[in-house]
Amino acid sequence: MGTVSTNEFRKKLKVIMDGQPWMIIENDFIKPGKGQAFNRVKLKNMITGRVLDRTFKSGETIETADVTTTTMQFLYTDGTAYTFMDTETFDQIEIQKEQLGDDVKWLKESVECEVSLWNNQVISVSPPTFMEFEITYTEPAVKGDTATNVTKKATIDTGYEVDVPLFVNIGDKIKIDTRTGDYLGRV
Repeated sequence: MGTVSTNEFRKKLKVIMDGQPWMIIENDFIKPGKGQAFNRVKLKNMITGRVLDRTFKSGETIETADVTTTTMQFLYTDGTAYTFMDTETFDQIEIQKEQLGDDVKWLKESVECEVSLWNNQVISVSPPTFMEFEITYTEPAVKGDTATNVTKKATIDTGYEVDVPLFVNIGDKIKIDTRTGDYLGRV
């Protein structure tokens, strides 16, 4: 682990504050007409997801976080533990359901996720941004349901419910943005 000065701050830089890894999501260098220059930084805690605004004096240094991100394939679950395999080394790790948070609803067998590790501890699992799912249940479409911006609930093959347009039926494949959970279209 090294240190970085405020003039090296940039988006997605990972630093250690209060013993936890944080990622810089915004950095503004401000040079007032009078007084010392400073950086107004917005940071996101990589473990809790908490966002914090903080000001650093120009020239101040901070420790960098040694966070590694690898591509891992989701293999299976026993209900509480989810098993992932590193796609390069074929090493397998188990991640508890609580650590996955809301992203557990997007996990299907063979999906490749970005897994971030800090001190050999899993701190986040990110599924692909756009994924395809099959509709397993929804109310049948009625002929003439063509109004725009009207939706109905549909259950996808992972058991999660999404809002879909009225013309979507059971067995249709749809594309979803996993960041927002929004329906994007039929495949």
